[in-house]
Order: sequence, then structure tokens, then C-alpha cells
Amino acid sequence: MQTRALCARVRGVVQGVGFRWFVLQEARTLDLRGYARNCPDGSVEVVAVGEEGALERLVDRLRQGPRAARVESVQCENLTPVPQYDAFDITG
Repeated sequence: MQTRALCARVRGVVQGVGFRWFVLQEARTLDLRGYARNCPDGSVEVVAVGEEGALERLVDRLRQGPRAARVESVQCENLTPVPQYDAFDITG
């Protein structure tokens, strides 16, 4: 099982609607490590490390978001080398 990492930038109405908490719950359910944080431009950045299938499921969930969110776009890029995290957390 190969570990991968991605950085996703989620844009739309994604701050002040519980988006980071939604990501935290989804990532922990999928056994991913990394973080979610609010960015100054109003987007949310998600860095996730784990198994490829779990990362794909997380990206699908990011496109949906929690009920109060309105996701306009999710841009993803692979990270190399794979960063090391012990858990999934909310930062910033």
C-alpha cells in the first residue's frame, strides 16, 4: 500500500460554515493525516497524507462539503516528498 500526499485548495463559501470540522471528521474516518486551515483569501487549504483510495474519497467529500457550505472549486496537487504528520488536525 503506497502512501501519497495531496494539497487541496477549496474555494467558495467555505469559511464560517464548519468546513474545517467537516474535513477533520472525514479525514479521521478515512485514517488520513495532515491538516485543514483557513486561508486569508477565503479558501480552505487541506493537506492530507494516506492511501490513494482514501485520498480520492476525501476529495469527493471536499467537493460536497457540509450542508452550509457552497463549494465552487477544489484544486488538487500531489506533494513530493510526502510530508510526515502524526494525526489530522485543524490549524489556523
